[in-house]
Amino acid sequence: MIRQELRLTGSGGQGLILAGIILAEAALYDGMNVVQSQSYGPEARGGASKAEVIISKEKINYPKVNECDIMLTLTQVACDKYINSLKSGGILIVDKSIEKLPERDDIKIYRVPILETAIDKLGKPMVANIIALGSIYELTKIVSKDSLERAVLGRVPRGTEELNKKALEEGFNLIREHKEDCYGEVC
Repeated sequence: MIRQELRLTGSGGQGLILAGIILAEAALYDGMNVVQSQSYGPEARGGASKAEVIISKEKINYPKVNECDIMLTLTQVACDKYINSLKSGGILIVDKSIEKLPERDDIKIYRVPILETAIDKLGKPMVANIIALGSIYELTKIVSKDSLERAVLGRVPRGTEELNKKALEEGFNLIREHKEDCYGEVC
């Protein structure tokens, strides 16, 4: 990997901005060059939000994501809004709750139960972002596992470290268990 551009999308309050920050920190721990940015709609909670991360072995001359290599989305609205920014040959990770998948045969789509796992398995919807990071890692190995765990544990509230370790592990497992639930190009 020389350069990867990622976009994490969903609604405000799902923790995707924090997930982008954590992913960027993990890449820094691995000695990579990183740019991280974010934006949200005017409604802080419930409005559209996105975090962008560019990870590169070389200098990053332009700090914005134009066409992302990897996109994660937790809501239908965000998927519909940002899907055209995913480049041909890219990877889309969508939450299982998204019913209308993009009609593109030039990308790989992984549909996994991120939100359901956070609620049903861990009993805490607020760890969906960490589960999402685990899924991104397991699919792409974009950063090292140690750096990702270190970044997660450095950013989560005290007293929630074990819960967040479990959430990260659940994210790894989701991709292992659902890798066959891929649409579009053969995975």
